[in-house]
Amino acid sequence: MLVEEGFEPIICWTNPNIQPADEHGRRLEELRRWTAMMDIPLIEAHEDYAAWEHSVAPIGAHERERRCRACYGLRLAEAVRVAEAEGFGHIATTLAVSPYQLFETCNDVLTRLAAAHGLTPVIRDFRPWYPEATRRSRELGMYRQNYCGCRFSAAEAALDRIRLRDERRAAKQAKR
Repeated sequence: MLVEEGFEPIICWTNPNIQPADEHGRRLEELRRWTAMMDIPLIEAHEDYAAWEHSVAPIGAHERERRCRACYGLRLAEAVRVAEAEGFGHIATTLAVSPYQLFETCNDVLTRLAAAHGLTPVIRDFRPWYPEATRRSRELGMYRQNYCGCRFSAAEAALDRIRLRDERRAAKQAKR
């Protein structure tokens, strides 16, 4: 879609939130493989793990919107830094592609950071294509994860899976 609009995407990876380290490595390797296959440039930007632990982790699990806003801010600030250094005029994010992310929050952070640095934010709602993207990624044999990356989202995803399992069990019991 962006290519059809005349954009030439370059991907910037900066994910100090992804834990544990082997999960971070799996995701980065999959991105490297995919960008090479698609001939899309990949910039592996700085990842400030200490800043994430200092500014995002203390918010914890109980304030998801605030935690995600801080995480988006840290990661997108690095992407903006890279965009400025590379001389780009536009910036977008894939962070809000998933229907599990906080679309409005993420794009609010992107818009504010872009404006503060003279960049034009490119915001598109790709969530309606998420099922298609999921299908295509499976066809390509891509590694897929079931949480955003941080330890808090991993715990939330695990609790959601337990809740859904319990709801299915209760529905089966109710049918009997």
